[in-house]
Amino acid sequence: MGDRPAKKSHDPRMHTAEHILNQTMVRMFACGRCFSAHIEKKKSKCDYRFDRPLEDQELRRLENRVNAIISDDLPVVEEWMSPEAAQKRYNLERLPDKGIDSIRIVKIGDYDACPCIGPHVNCTSQIGRFRITTSSFQDAILRIRFRLDAVST
Repeated sequence: MGDRPAKKSHDPRMHTAEHILNQTMVRMFACGRCFSAHIEKKKSKCDYRFDRPLEDQELRRLENRVNAIISDDLPVVEEWMSPEAAQKRYNLERLPDKGIDSIRIVKIGDYDACPCIGPHVNCTSQIGRFRITTSSFQDAILRIRFRLDAVST
C-alpha cells in the first residue's frame, strides 16, 4: 500500500489465483471473499464463511471456472484511489495499515477488482493451471486448498 513493500512475500502467480478464486466463489455461491488465506508458492488455502461442504461436482465446476478465467489471458493492472473513495466500493477490513493516503486496487480484466498489497502477474495466462487439491467444512467454515501447475510455454 502506498510505497511500502508488502509485509508478506506472496508468490505472484498464487496470489493472483487467489483473487480469481475469491471472485468465482462470490459469483457461484454468493458467499463473499475469503476471510482468511494462507498463500504459498507450492500450495495455498482460503477459508470462507459457508453453510455446508461443497459437493465434488461443485468443486470441479469451481475449478473449471477459475481455469477458464486464467486461460482468458486477462490483464492484471493496478489503480490507486483515496481511502474515502475505496471505502465506498470495497471492503477494507483486511488491509494492514489504516493510516495511508492511497489504496491500491488490483484489477483482473473486468472479472475482479479488490484492494491488495501483494504482488501479481501481468496477465492471467502467467498463472498456470489451477487445481483444487482438497476441501473441508467445519464450524461453518469452508476451506479450499489449491495448487498451481507450471505455466506451459
